[in-house]
Amino acid sequence: MAEGTDAKLQFLQSSGALHTRPQQVRDPLFIGSEFFDPCDLVQVRYEMLRRHRIEGRPVAQVARSFGSSRQFFYLLEEAFVRQGLLGLLPRKRGPKHARKCSAEVLELVQQRRRQDPPAPWDKVVTEVQKRWGVRVHPRTLQRAAKGVKKGALRRPMKAPQAQKHRPTRRSATRNSGRR
Repeated sequence: MAEGTDAKLQFLQSSGALHTRPQQVRDPLFIGSEFFDPCDLVQVRYEMLRRHRIEGRPVAQVARSFGSSRQFFYLLEEAFVRQGLLGLLPRKRGPKHARKCSAEVLELVQQRRRQDPPAPWDKVVTEVQKRWGVRVHPRTLQRAAKGVKKGALRRPMKAPQAQKHRPTRRSATRNSGRR
């Protein structure tokens, strides 16, 4: 049986479905069961949702017995409603690619940096902001420009969308005259 368990653990790990904290699952179904495996993240998440949605157990109790938080339970439930079982699979969070450095932006950067003398980065940033309404840090443009080989992008990107500026607390405080 140990070989089968090892093979399952390897499969779960390779597919990204290995629970990193199986010892925190304290639900009675998962204790001492051959079928319910606390290392199987998708099974743990599904059973957690089922306990609440089908059996009607309180969210706080369910989250606690599965070693999770109420907040995570609600996020998981929302993902499950939207995507079904795929919503239970772990995924990388955050942006998957550069959103602000489109092909047009990088083309402008290359043009300005090819000039003799090259335009300073802060001037290029200002021009990008004026032309497309995109706020970009100079270092972001420098990194993106390094990724461009002989005028060709590594992957095509969408044109930048104009962003709405939301004042931060700091800028709101500065603008109000308080220091």
